[in-house]
Amino acid sequence: MSTPVRPEPKPGVMDIAAYVPGRESAPGVAKVWKLSSNESPLGPSPKALEAVSKAMDHLALYPDGSATKLRDAIAEAHGLNPANILCSNGSDELLGLLAQTYLKPGDEGIFTEHGFLVYRIQILAAGATPVVVKETNERADVDAILAAVTPKTRIVYLANPNNPTGTYLPVDEVRRLQAGLPKNVILVLDAAYAEYVRRNDYEAGIELVSASENVVMTRTFSKIHGLAAMRIGWIYAPLHIIDAINRVRGPFNVNALAIEAGAAAIRDKAHVQSAVDHNEKWLSWLTHELSRLGLRVTPSVGNFLLIHFPDNGGKSAEEADAFLSARGYVLRRVTSYGFPNALRLSVGEEEANRGLIAALTEFLES
Repeated sequence: MSTPVRPEPKPGVMDIAAYVPGRESAPGVAKVWKLSSNESPLGPSPKALEAVSKAMDHLALYPDGSATKLRDAIAEAHGLNPANILCSNGSDELLGLLAQTYLKPGDEGIFTEHGFLVYRIQILAAGATPVVVKETNERADVDAILAAVTPKTRIVYLANPNNPTGTYLPVDEVRRLQAGLPKNVILVLDAAYAEYVRRNDYEAGIELVSASENVVMTRTFSKIHGLAAMRIGWIYAPLHIIDAINRVRGPFNVNALAIEAGAAAIRDKAHVQSAVDHNEKWLSWLTHELSRLGLRVTPSVGNFLLIHFPDNGGKSAEEADAFLSARGYVLRRVTSYGFPNALRLSVGEEEANRGLIAALTEFLES
């Protein structure tokens, strides 16, 4: 048996397609509107910025490893027990920690065909097998998910609302999904865009987690709170799951600036409401304007829209992307999500939104 000439990753790692984030730039363009990553056009709360400024005086000290101040602020905002909350370096870290903690080779993890790409990455990284379930009309299908469950299933990831489609499952459907799962299977409700949803039949997952032993809800400060650069996520989960994850996570996985910024941001309800109001206005306006141009738009409850382009006639998503980028509008190609002829558009500032529609009008009429 020959000795390897260099260190080699464990089997399966090199089969993982690395995650590629949305583009940030358009070379040769003076002003760029980044509409590719679903970031908040309002930015962070001024109170969060003030909190970060004050925390800069203590950078030589380790942060609180339990992020107590942040957990307490989250608990206060949502009426939860802080003991059931764990904070993280973005909600992406939590998706990985859940996989590391509960998946092993031979196990299976389920997610839907247009679900967040990180689910596949983390399932594979844990040595388990990803199981992809077809959606119906670009929405998760509870019956299809339950039909895919086997004795090897250990985790089901459900983005609700989903990215990049913007579709969601009403609470009754989520409850039906949980009721149909074996008790040893964790249902992960990834509610990164929950704050934007304005539907009476939607529930982010708090009630279901509170009443179950196998449901967790993950959230983020990257979207509505405008703190994407801070990388702040949190999970609400049964105590036995919090205990298990705490044994795996890094001891200082949330930095001191993030703790202060997050605690201030979640308490600034006026800023959050402003972000909700802005999104509600412009999501509706963009949906109407895009439809008026003859483009199919998947109905969205998030802060983004999935725009579908014609399958012929020289007006493809690839051509639209090139045209828009040349004018400073950077959207997200979603080929890797199963939409080779669509672009995802983040709701931006008024100037960006109006300019994007004008540029698309020019593209379609040229």
